[in-house]
Amino acid sequence: MTADNEQIIRQAYKTAENKDLEGWVAAFTEDGTFTDESIGVIYRGPDELSKTVEIYARAFPDMHRELYRFYVTGDIVVVQLALQGTHLGPLSLPLGTVRPTGKRMDAPCCDVFELSDGKIKRFDCYPSGTVVLTQLGVINDLGAALER
Repeated sequence: MTADNEQIIRQAYKTAENKDLEGWVAAFTEDGTFTDESIGVIYRGPDELSKTVEIYARAFPDMHRELYRFYVTGDIVVVQLALQGTHLGPLSLPLGTVRPTGKRMDAPCCDVFELSDGKIKRFDCYPSGTVVLTQLGVINDLGAALER
C-alpha cells in the first residue's frame, strides 16, 4: 500500500508536468481539494483544480518539479521537492500579475497529500513564495512588478 501511494503521487506529478489538465483533475476525488498555502487559495472541482497547473505552465513553460524525498504513512504522502522553471509568461497571483522576468526559479516546496481509494482527497502545497518572488526579482521591486 505504501509503495502504491507513492506511485500514485509520482504519477500525479508526471501528469501535471505533462500539462494534462484532464488527467490532473481525474487524479482527485469528487470532493478533492488543492490548497496553495503560499497564497491561501483553495481550489475545488474540475474547473478550479486545473488552475494552478495552467497558471504555472503559462508562467513557466519549462516547469519541472524535482522530487527529492517521499514520506508515506498510510494514506498520507509528504514530498520534499523543488519547483523549477524559467519565467517566460505572466504569473497570475491574487494581488495581480507578475510580468515575465526571464529569470529562473528553483524554489523549495513541501507537498502533503491525503489519498482516498487511490485518488487525491486533499493536496496542501507549501511552496516558498518568498524564495520564488526573490528569485524572480519581485521582492525588491514589488510595485513595479505587478500589473493591476
